[in-house]
Amino acid sequence: MATHAPFHADIVGSYLRPAFLHQARREFASGKLTQAELTEIENQAITQLVRQQKAAGLKVITDGEFRRGFWHLDFLENLNGVEGYVPETGYNQHFHGKAAPAYNIRVIDHISFDSTHPFIEHFVFLKNLAETGDGCVAKATIPSPTMILRQEILADNGSSGLATIYPSPDDFYRDLSRTYRDAIQAFYAAGCRYLQFDDTNWAFLIDSGKREQLRERGIDPDEIAAICTRILNASLEGKPEDMVITTHICRGNHASSWLFSGGYEPVAEALFATRFDGFFLEYDNDRAGDFSPLRHWQNNGNPQSKIVLGLITSKFPEPEAPEAIKARIQEATEYVPLELLCLSPQCGFASTEEGNKLTEAEQWQKIRLVCDVATQVWGRD
Repeated sequence: MATHAPFHADIVGSYLRPAFLHQARREFASGKLTQAELTEIENQAITQLVRQQKAAGLKVITDGEFRRGFWHLDFLENLNGVEGYVPETGYNQHFHGKAAPAYNIRVIDHISFDSTHPFIEHFVFLKNLAETGDGCVAKATIPSPTMILRQEILADNGSSGLATIYPSPDDFYRDLSRTYRDAIQAFYAAGCRYLQFDDTNWAFLIDSGKREQLRERGIDPDEIAAICTRILNASLEGKPEDMVITTHICRGNHASSWLFSGGYEPVAEALFATRFDGFFLEYDNDRAGDFSPLRHWQNNGNPQSKIVLGLITSKFPEPEAPEAIKARIQEATEYVPLELLCLSPQCGFASTEEGNKLTEAEQWQKIRLVCDVATQVWGRD
């Protein structure tokens, strides 16, 4: 079944944490719960979430990122050569809305994949719950390797020690790709057949303000985009044929806030030259631009790569009109055949554990809307 992924009704990955999980994480932080006790409560929450996803009609199942505080930092800080820390000046990207918690990662040594990375065990737990012979597929979500590049180069405030660790940037890029090739193989060995790279780096390179700031620092955003393509394609080298790997391009998502704005045009050629099996694209508001960048969709030479249209917002509770969604899907067929289009929310519902500003009931209403519209347009997967 994984070879059908992405599904016509798909999801980005994260869900609102239930109240009892929030309480457990607070108690763990204060020392009232042990790690083992917290893990058991997380297991209970994920078990409940898997049932809810199936009941909503989804064939793709995630663990909701329930074991994470951040969509990306929890994975990255468990790589060799990377550490998490609390920066004195707060998180280094400024959201349009509520500020993100003051936590980040930095490179402290040569980067490699840790064979004991906890996300592998987390996936095995999910797979055993999700794949029970009913056609459902467990999807693992991890941050893209380019998120480390963004942190250390594009968003460097002068504190990065990368130049000392990697005097040659090419060595840094090579280690990023090698690390992710090893990660892919570790997930595959654990039974993963559907993996997603989440990435806000492309949105950084889309934003006109960020592009200008880079130029002022002597950094060519188009050259960086080409480097990102190279890193990602090197990461995907040797990908097992029966494993689907997609990417989600996000403009920032924390407590219904956002980071970046702009259409995909500035990076479209470089983005669609990456050899992913599918591209999850945010198209839920005017900040996303139009569909014309999709004309570059087949740059990677894969005529079966899919475009997942994020037409339903995860940031706010108001439901979209089904007919309006279907009209936009039809509009996108000017560039991509209907059978290679899919539908999803534009992002997860809780990229940080705080979650976006809607209720769990409103979240599931959005998910059912995705499934209902997808069934009307494509039938059932």
